[in-house]
Amino acid sequence: MSMTIRMKSLRLSLMAGVAAAAMAFAAVPTEAETLRWARVADALTLDPHSQNEGPTSTLLHHIYETLVSRATDGSLEPRLATEWYIHEDDPTIWVVKLREGVTFHNGNAFTADDVVFSLERVRHESSGFRALHSAVTGAEAIDDHTVHIQMSGPSPLYVQNLTNFFIMDSDWAAENDVEVPQNFAAGEENYAVRNTNGTGPYTLVERDPEVRTVLSLNEDHWGDTPQVTEIIYTPISEAATRVAALLSGEVDLVQDVPVQDIARLEQTDGVSVTTGPENRNIFFSYDMTSETLASANVDDNPFAKPEVREAMALAVDREAIRQVVMRGQSQPSAAPLPPFVNGWTEEMHEFSAPDIERASQLIRDAGYENGFSVDMHCPNDRYLNDEAICQAVVGMLGRIGMNVNLVSQTRSLHFPLIENWDTDFYLLGWGVPTFDSAYVFDFLVHTREGAYGSFNGSRYSNPDLDAKIEALATMTDLEERDALIAEIWDEVMEDRVFLNIHNQLLAYATRSGVNVEVHPENQPHMANVTFD
Repeated sequence: MSMTIRMKSLRLSLMAGVAAAAMAFAAVPTEAETLRWARVADALTLDPHSQNEGPTSTLLHHIYETLVSRATDGSLEPRLATEWYIHEDDPTIWVVKLREGVTFHNGNAFTADDVVFSLERVRHESSGFRALHSAVTGAEAIDDHTVHIQMSGPSPLYVQNLTNFFIMDSDWAAENDVEVPQNFAAGEENYAVRNTNGTGPYTLVERDPEVRTVLSLNEDHWGDTPQVTEIIYTPISEAATRVAALLSGEVDLVQDVPVQDIARLEQTDGVSVTTGPENRNIFFSYDMTSETLASANVDDNPFAKPEVREAMALAVDREAIRQVVMRGQSQPSAAPLPPFVNGWTEEMHEFSAPDIERASQLIRDAGYENGFSVDMHCPNDRYLNDEAICQAVVGMLGRIGMNVNLVSQTRSLHFPLIENWDTDFYLLGWGVPTFDSAYVFDFLVHTREGAYGSFNGSRYSNPDLDAKIEALATMTDLEERDALIAEIWDEVMEDRVFLNIHNQLLAYATRSGVNVEVHPENQPHMANVTFD
C-alpha cells in the first residue's frame, strides 16, 4: 500500500392537563447523581453480538465497550483501542493497540485475547453484526495489548465498522457457555441475554425486560468519572405516557419525543428540547423474487413487476407524510440512505410528485385490472410514528388499486419476520453507523448468503452486483471505490429495491438543567450527560 493510501485511510479512520402537570413537574425534587431515562422501546437482548438494532446497542454501550466510538460530530474516538493503523509491511493487516489497565466488571483483566475471541464470536452465523466483519479472515494477539486483524485484502475503511463491536470477556463467556451469540430470530436464550460483564462505565444492577433496567457506576472504570452515577432506564411505548412522565417529574430524559408534542414542550417551563438529524432512513421493501406471495389474492407476485414498483413510488406522497404524520419532523427523500453517508447524492434524493392517474394505469398495465390485495407488516414501537406512516401509505396505495392489510406489532415480532423471510411487504428503518454505503449494500442488497444479506427481506439477488459489493471491502483507491458505489446505487435505484419515505429527525426532551446532545446514531451516552 502506498503512503498516500495509508495516510488517507488513517485520516478517514480518525475523522471520520398540561398546566397542572407542569406545576407538578417543577415541584418534584431530583438528585443529580441519578438519571431517569425513558424511551419508546427496550433492548431486545443483552447479548452484545446478537441483535444489530438501535435501542439494543444504545443500552449496551453503557455496559460494554467498543474499540472505537462515534462522537456526536460523527468522528471516531479512541475507546478500548488507543491507536489503530495499517501494518507498514502488510496492507492486509490492521494493527490495534489496546488500552492498558482496563478490567471487566468481574475483575478480569482486559487483554488482546478478549478482542480475538470477540472477533470470532461476532462473525458467528447467529450474530446480527457478522456482515460488518465479512472481510476479516482471522485475528492474532501479538502481546497482551496488541492485536493484528487479518483481512482478505487491503481494507482501508474497516475501522469504521468497529463502533458497535462490543468486547466480551473470553473467560466469562466460557464459564457461562455463551461462546456463540444468541440466535434471536429462532427464539433462543442464553446466559448473556440477561447477564452482563463488560468494561463500560456502568454495571447491571437490575433487569426486568420491557419494564425497568437499573445501572450503577463502575467505580473501577478507566475513564473520567461521569456526573451520572445511576441510570434508571424505563421503556414507555405510549407517546402520551412518556410525555406525562417527563412533565410529572417521573423521568428526567425522554429520548423519543412524539413529533406532535415537540412544539408544546418547547413552550413548557422546566423542559428543554434538543433536536437534530438522525443517520437513519425509513423505507418500505417487498418480496421481489418469489413466484407467488403468501398474503396476496393473485396467482403471481406483483412486486416482481417493475410497473408495480414504479406505481407504488408514484402513489406515495412523501410531503403529505412530512406535514401531516411527522408534523414537519422529517426529510422526505427517494434515497435509501441519509445525507450523512458516503455515496449519497442530490440526484438520488429527488423524488417525483404523486401521480395517481399514471400509477393506476401502471397497475392495470401489469395485469391487475381489479387491483390486488397484500399484507403489510409494520412495527409500532421502533421508529418515530412508524404505525402512522404505515397507515398513511395504506391509504395512498389504496387509491391505485392496492388493497393493503396492515399488520402492526411490536418490533420483537417484526424483525424476525424479515430475518426469516416471513413477510411479503414491510417497513424498516436503517441507520448507517459506518457512514458508508457498503453497510447498506452488505445487509440489505447483497444476496442472502454467508455473512451477507441478513436483512435483505426483499430476496433481491443480483450476482454481478454481489461481486461489486464484495469488492468494496478491499478497494484502496478511494476515488475508484466511490465510483463503484455510485454504479451500485444506480442499479439499486433503477430496480426500485426500496420504496424510501424519509430521513428521521430526532428530538430529546429533558427537565431543565439536564444537558444531552442529539447523537447522529441516536445513541446518547449517559456518561456524557451534565447537570446545571
